[in-house]
Amino acid sequence: MSAVKAPERQVFVSRTAFILAAIGSAIGLGNIWRFPYVAYDSGGGAFIIPYLVALLTAGIPLLFMVYAIGHRARSSAPLAYRSLHRAAEPIGWFKTGIAVCIGIYYAVIVAWAISYTGFSFTQSWGEDAEGFFIAEYLQQSGEAGFSGSFVPAVMIPLVAVWVVCLVILIAGVQNGIARFSKVFVPLLAVIFAIMVVRALFLPGAAAGLDALFTPDWGALASPTVWVAAYGQIFFSLSIMFGIMLTYASYLKKKTNLTGSGMVVGFANSSFEMLAGVGVFATLGFMAHVAGVGVDEVVSNGVGLAFIAFPTIIGEMPGGAIFGVLFFVSLIFAGLTSLVSIIQVPIAAIADKTGISERTSTIVVGGLMAVASILIMPTATGLSVLDTIDAFTNNLGIVGIALVAIIAVGWLLRALPRLRDHLNSISSFKVGRIWIICVCVITPVVLGFMLVQQVVVFAQEGYEGYPTWHLVLFGWGLLAVLVCLSILLSLVPWPRKSLERVERARAEFEAEEAAAPESATRRTGGENA
Repeated sequence: MSAVKAPERQVFVSRTAFILAAIGSAIGLGNIWRFPYVAYDSGGGAFIIPYLVALLTAGIPLLFMVYAIGHRARSSAPLAYRSLHRAAEPIGWFKTGIAVCIGIYYAVIVAWAISYTGFSFTQSWGEDAEGFFIAEYLQQSGEAGFSGSFVPAVMIPLVAVWVVCLVILIAGVQNGIARFSKVFVPLLAVIFAIMVVRALFLPGAAAGLDALFTPDWGALASPTVWVAAYGQIFFSLSIMFGIMLTYASYLKKKTNLTGSGMVVGFANSSFEMLAGVGVFATLGFMAHVAGVGVDEVVSNGVGLAFIAFPTIIGEMPGGAIFGVLFFVSLIFAGLTSLVSIIQVPIAAIADKTGISERTSTIVVGGLMAVASILIMPTATGLSVLDTIDAFTNNLGIVGIALVAIIAVGWLLRALPRLRDHLNSISSFKVGRIWIICVCVITPVVLGFMLVQQVVVFAQEGYEGYPTWHLVLFGWGLLAVLVCLSILLSLVPWPRKSLERVERARAEFEAEEAAAPESATRRTGGENA
């Protein structure tokens, strides 16, 4: 009996389509509300030095690694790691689980931005932006745990967010993700640029920019500043969520991986710089109106977007237009990232079960939507979101990144294979320096970050939440993901999924061996 031919995998029809989708994934809410604060708090203008060092020694090198893993296996995260070694499969499943958790709460933040776009026209928050956000809009009880008391004002836009995302994903990689990114990523850049230009002409904008960019050279001697730089690069590029690996698996066989990675990395950082300018020019205006120093109005995260900025909008001329531009930017940045996050488990389940990705989108995306709608728009949704976000990002992602690098680089010694794959199809060649960055520099920084955060959470807890709450939505959630990752790895793979991986690997190995640079690569004569 002849073997069943493995079906062709979906592909991005062009490198540009992939780059725009990858940039859309990388540019998310954290670029707008996290980077400016981290830069300000970590040496101001001097922070640019460790930030660029982190980009060049960790961000882009890790992008190259996950691109190579996904592209060489042409499969989802669990199957791609399994293609390196059977024992590595749980790494891919843990990444998939992290994407599920993040997707469930990330969607509600986009829903908030939709509501606040409408609120901007009438400045519904009045004189008390914080009270309006917490008590009136979110209707938070102030208690930890889970409440069945739903908030319709949040639930309705949340349902709309999931409908939009699922429609995009059902359309497929090229007709859905690529077309969506082709329109909304450039649109995001234009809208945000308009907002930044408007902010620069506000009274006090110069003081805000001075606060952000005035360098504190002494900060460069602090290890925490360097760790902050690596952390920012690490989180903002979506490196270890399984996203970039999954997207790379949809690329054509002959694609310039390293060139694409350089474009994505520098585009993401450029947007972060632009966000820093816009945010601090606006905070400078807020300080000017209040008659206080910029340091007294600086905030980040949810507080910046839904409390500080509404306060500013109420004070500035043409505030309604500025508010619409800002919150529409959050919507676009959030949607492009959310679509990429949901695609990770969709691809993984499709590969594991043998069902089509469209069916997987309906099943997996539908279940994620139901979980999100049942948990997040409730009277305790903010505390649940806050805890899951802290533990999945600071422990889950950092931890699995460290495990993945040790497994791929040190235990399986797979980096030479991945290097050869990158060099056989890419313009920018990698070699010993790249391997050192991935295997030595990055794990040292990640290890420090992980140990530091575990100690803090173990000794101090988080945000004053009770222990049972942290166990349920923090420590316990991560433990469940570990167990599920191991159990799912024990489930057999469909024959057609394994055949596709084997066929792709055989084709790539033949091309790598025949590449003109192969002899040079084997003797270590690479560019970087």
